[in-house]
Amino acid sequence: MHDDRSLVEARLKRVLEERIRPAVYPESVPLEVAVWHAPGEPVPVAEGLAGTPEPIEVGARWGAPWGTSWFRVTGTVPQEWAGKTVEALLDLGFDENMPGFQCEGLVYRPDGTPVKGLNPRNQWVRIGAPVAGGEEVRLYVEAASNPVVLDYHPFVPTQLGDKETAGSEPQYTLTRMDLAVLDENVWQLVLDLEVVGELMAELPVDSARRWDLLRAVEKTLDAVDLQDVNGTAERARSQLTAVLSTPAVPSAHRISAIGHAHIDSAWLWPLRETVRKVARTTSNMTALLEDEPDFIFAMSQAQQWAWVKEHRPEVWARVKKAVADGRFVPAGGMWVESDTNMPGSEAMARQFVHGKRFFLDEFGIENEEAWLPDTFGFAAGLPQIIKAAGSKWLLTQKISWSQTNKFPHHTFRWEGIDGTRIFTHFPPVDTYNCSMQGREIAHAARNFKDKGVARHSLAPTGWGDGGGGTTREMVAKAARLRDLEGSATVAWETPKEFFEKAEAEYREPPVWVGELYLELHRATLTSQAKTKQGNRRSEHLLREAELWAATAAVRAGFPYPYEDLDRIWKTVLLHQFHDILPGSSIAWVHREARKTYEGLAAELNGIIEAAQRALAGEGTRELVFNSAPHTRDGVLAGGAQTPAVLGETALATRVGGGHVLENGLLRVEIDGRGLVVSAYDIQADRETIAPGRAANLLQLHPDFPNMWDAWDVDEFYRNTVTDLTDAEEVVADGNTVRIVRSFGASRVTQLLSLAPGERRLLIDTEVDWHETEKFLKLAFPLDVHAERYASETQFGHFHRPTHTNTSWEAAKFEACNHRFVHLEEPGWGVAVVNDSTYGHDVTRTVRTDGDRGTTTTVRVSLLRAPRFPDPETDQGVHRFRHALVPGAAIGDAVREGWRINLPERRVTGGQEVAPLVGVDRDAVVVTAVKLADDGSGDVVVRFHEAHGGRARATLTVGFAFDAVEAVDLLERPLADVGEVTREGDQLALRLRPFELVTLRFGRS
Repeated sequence: MHDDRSLVEARLKRVLEERIRPAVYPESVPLEVAVWHAPGEPVPVAEGLAGTPEPIEVGARWGAPWGTSWFRVTGTVPQEWAGKTVEALLDLGFDENMPGFQCEGLVYRPDGTPVKGLNPRNQWVRIGAPVAGGEEVRLYVEAASNPVVLDYHPFVPTQLGDKETAGSEPQYTLTRMDLAVLDENVWQLVLDLEVVGELMAELPVDSARRWDLLRAVEKTLDAVDLQDVNGTAERARSQLTAVLSTPAVPSAHRISAIGHAHIDSAWLWPLRETVRKVARTTSNMTALLEDEPDFIFAMSQAQQWAWVKEHRPEVWARVKKAVADGRFVPAGGMWVESDTNMPGSEAMARQFVHGKRFFLDEFGIENEEAWLPDTFGFAAGLPQIIKAAGSKWLLTQKISWSQTNKFPHHTFRWEGIDGTRIFTHFPPVDTYNCSMQGREIAHAARNFKDKGVARHSLAPTGWGDGGGGTTREMVAKAARLRDLEGSATVAWETPKEFFEKAEAEYREPPVWVGELYLELHRATLTSQAKTKQGNRRSEHLLREAELWAATAAVRAGFPYPYEDLDRIWKTVLLHQFHDILPGSSIAWVHREARKTYEGLAAELNGIIEAAQRALAGEGTRELVFNSAPHTRDGVLAGGAQTPAVLGETALATRVGGGHVLENGLLRVEIDGRGLVVSAYDIQADRETIAPGRAANLLQLHPDFPNMWDAWDVDEFYRNTVTDLTDAEEVVADGNTVRIVRSFGASRVTQLLSLAPGERRLLIDTEVDWHETEKFLKLAFPLDVHAERYASETQFGHFHRPTHTNTSWEAAKFEACNHRFVHLEEPGWGVAVVNDSTYGHDVTRTVRTDGDRGTTTTVRVSLLRAPRFPDPETDQGVHRFRHALVPGAAIGDAVREGWRINLPERRVTGGQEVAPLVGVDRDAVVVTAVKLADDGSGDVVVRFHEAHGGRARATLTVGFAFDAVEAVDLLERPLADVGEVTREGDQLALRLRPFELVTLRFGRS
């Protein structure tokens, strides 16, 4: 027969769009609308309902950026509609192509009961099914006029990202406010044709099934009277019954659909708006669960659940009921969907502690999966943390965004630095906003890389952010795809049900060892430097606060600030969300973050100072409190005493210009340009700096990525570089060398100093930064031949190659470290440590003249200046501290990294303070000393092996205890632990490389 496929497909497209879809609502009448614009920030529901609205007409402009408008809509259902299904259609000015990135609304009844959210693809409110006719309709809409920051021409700098600069111009046009009759036959016909048409388009042209579907579509369109769609819709549907009833083949791919709404806790909107986004979405989803008995919805991020509980108690009641029914499922077991590259060891652990504990306390539910669909890569230390929290699975989708290499698996075991393996799934649908379109379902089946050994994958289904979650249309399409020939099968299942099935069918999946590096969004390791500094300093202040408060509680009866520490931890964890800490949110978010961190620092310093005063007692003796996990200047870790007196540092004039710093261990030469041309390890008789090169070299690159300004740095940035070698001042200032440079509109002041008795060159850098689309690096070209280097991650370190043999290595041209980067030849190494930076790159070259040795260059990323989404990113004054540590073994790198982040505190008092616990091996690092979260007064100590080898150590306990047990991160007893043997007040420890252990001591 003749090939008329294109003709039928074109006919389907036009008839569906121009005749059938418009007939879904065949009759409508306008509603009366009035509006009250709330002054300033959002108001409580009762206040919004009590506002005095003024009339507004459809077509009128409304909504200043970030404003809140309360619409009152009223009307009467026509008597002639009796027996029909009636809905209110409330279009606030939506663009259906932008679900989640524009205005939104939450509908209330006059008594304040929430009904459902309004979103671009979810504009209806059910009035009655059927109606009697004559019903009075009165609804209120809390409408948020959030501006469109990411528009059709993306990444254009805009002032809309902060209410202080956004202006007052109305953002939206009120488009439709009607009562309308819903013709359910036509609505069902639309979905039938969408499913059949979308499936048809994904099948091979020579497939018999495709032609069966084509012929059925043709018969359906023939059965539709285009002048009476509503009268012929039921007849038309009958033409599709047979093709929609043909079951899938036994080998069909199986998709577990999970209702989902990935809501960024902040991004192109502030935190306060996320509170309302969550309320709208949860209102939508609880309503949909009531209407659809097979539907299941999962929501992660305990913080967002807590917001609903605190701010929207009327919505919370509905959520709790749906959870009790087993269909609204807590997921992920984390406080937020955090970044996992930059959070420190304890912070990453506390994400799980606070997330899992919330769901346990509220619902008695324990999550076994980590749920991180949108996080920008995964640190190699994470698997051990997941396991230590009592979880065993991981889901993410983001790695599919990698630009260079396609990840080889969708289901696999991920092995971390200590050997822990976590069963992991990447949904092959390649989105966490699946809408049940045929192309998505077909892509999942085709794309699945584990065919032949596995058949299950997962599809997070629903519009995220402010899109409102899963729609009734998605549920209806999933029902048609449950068992349909030519398609993967679809069933609504919980995350647990999916993982149990996937793990059962795939007993021996492949293993991926090491980090899950996202080959994209590398600049998030640098953007918004003050947010990153606030995070790092908060993490270390929390360590100090817990350590000294616990010590003072045990030794001096100091009241342990349980509630304050709990609240502060949750605030820090919130700001580790994967668009806040990475620096990819609007200006408003980062402005508030800076203020929040300042407040937390003041509060934590108050706790620390009060505890230390309680410990030091009265007296005039100067005591140094050492919060670091290693003895420092004679002061024991976790103790306080008079420090040892160290030697002196000499500063001399350098021949040829500049200065020389020397302390008997290191001799550092700084030339007239303020560059370090020599860092000589006197004991090792070895130079650190590569011949003919200079360290402490600031380098400036142009930085205009192809997309995603705050997120990305593209490799071509390296093609152009300016070495900042001109100095206005290179002067001695006591035992410090001060260097001042100016470039562009910016100015840098550096202080270089050499501590007595230490192999550590301190570099304090202050940058008054006023560049645009530039990238500032600090370079250290080192005379070290190393094929790999170590960078710190959670509870250990991870090695990366210095070469680019393969595309996988070449793609890692910007990577993450915590407190140190370390590289070495056998017997001698160098560390670069920092107090607040994360991004870095390491490259190697072979010198072609002279000694033909290898130069390995470590470059620290200091500052960027992208213009989207914050057009003023990082403008202003920044302060950084780094140290170059020649002759450093990995243990030295660990120790110096802690030291630079935990400066000593000096307190006047009358008595020294002995540590609560001490360890006799530097390889075993104590990361937390605290009182148990349950208020029992038990002491909790967490430690890990930090050098990457096996360790035997003795843990000495400085207080009376009658019981000790190994516990998980939530401080619950464990059976499967390493060896711990007690002898009096000492415990003999044996640890595997990077092994993490938490002990709980019952005080006697």
